Parts: sequence; C-alpha cells; structure tokens
Amino acid sequence: MNKVILMGRLTRDPEVRYSQGENTLAIARYTLAVDRRFQRNNNNEQSADFISCVAFGKSAEFAEKWLKQGTKICVTGRIQTGSYTNKDGAKVYTTEVVVEDQEFAESKNSASTGDTDYSANNRPTPSAASGDGFMSIPEGIEDELPFQ
Repeated sequence: MNKVILMGRLTRDPEVRYSQGENTLAIARYTLAVDRRFQRNNNNEQSADFISCVAFGKSAEFAEKWLKQGTKICVTGRIQTGSYTNKDGAKVYTTEVVVEDQEFAESKNSASTGDTDYSANNRPTPSAASGDGFMSIPEGIEDELPFQ
C-alpha cells in the first residue's frame, strides 16, 4: 500500500502549467512545509520537512484558484519516485507526492489572524462542563436526544 497523509503550509504559490495537445490537463506543483513533532538538540527551534507535491486535473485547478503561500492544507496521496539525467549528464533522483485529495486545514479567519496556537493553555473550556469534563444535560429534554 502506498498512502501518504500530510499537513503543512505552502512555501510559495502553486506553479500551474497546462499540457499541450487536444485534451489539455492542468498540472500544479507546490511544496509543503511539514513540521516535525520533535525538536533537535533540545532547542526550541522548529524543524520542518519540505515535501514536493504534484496535482493533476481538477485538483490542480483547485490549487491554482484557492491555494496561496502560507495556506495550511491537508493532502492525501501516494509517493512516486523517478529519475532523469540532467544537462551535465548526472542522474537525478526525484521523490514527490502525487495528490489524490487536498483540503484546507484551518479556517480563513485563523489563517488571517495567525491564531494557530492550540496548546493546552489556549484551548477553550466549555462553560457548562462539570468537574469530570462532561456537560450536564438539562432536565426535560430526554425525548429530544438522538440516543437513550
């Protein structure tokens, strides 16, 4: 099985080209900066991997219209490897994610305000929560609940 799920931010606007011929096909290429879950050398500096992605057809057209540098997205796809010989005669190996699905990973308001700190101290607390973390159900609505 070859399945990849990534969440990250675009490092730049997608580069979109269209194939030549009778049935033109949109091809979008972009790079995702995906944060690593661990820190190196016990520093607080964040490290990221920069993953090359390619989308075809409707997915590429979506990328062209809606995705911009800094947008946080979730991508599912498959890893594809390849190689070619460059103009100097050296063999170059490539690895990229072929996008099968892509979607926004944050609201537009969060993206514009930069409000992406989801640490335990910044989580909203439910006002009606009891000490065990569950909300109390008001009296008299038992018949309206979808479960009994």
